[in-house]
Amino acid sequence: MVADCLPVLLCAASGQWVAAAHAGWRGLAGQQGRGVLETLMSDLSQAGCDVSNVLAWLGPCIGQEAFEVGAEVLSAFDDGSDAVKGMFQAQADGKFKADLAGLARLRLQSMGLTRIHGNDSTSAWCTVSRPEIFFSHRRDSRLLGNSGRMAACIWLDA
Repeated sequence: MVADCLPVLLCAASGQWVAAAHAGWRGLAGQQGRGVLETLMSDLSQAGCDVSNVLAWLGPCIGQEAFEVGAEVLSAFDDGSDAVKGMFQAQADGKFKADLAGLARLRLQSMGLTRIHGNDSTSAWCTVSRPEIFFSHRRDSRLLGNSGRMAACIWLDA
């Protein structure tokens, strides 16, 4: 279940397993560069799954134009690379606009994943700016209270 966080759905190209991750910025950043995606891939590898042939799908989430963050978020991701720095647009007030889906793509690519589909960081995938198709906690919680989520599902068809 997600609201403005990023759902990440993964599967083996062979169809032997599926997995899902809920990736908000804190979970994605993790500790010392090891977040939810690195943990999931490590767990899959330790369970004997072949992670070299993984397909990933990134779902809708808050888009960069709506995701204003403080310097602590940039600091949580900053590994000194231009690629990570490129996921943050500086604002005049010392804040940044962050590309959550782009940060997830970078993390997946750093683990060797090349087949990453879905959210390409365009406004078409932004939960905040697309009220006609997406729920957004940031946009809708004032009207609906603290309820409401979207489900991202993946399964094996036996």
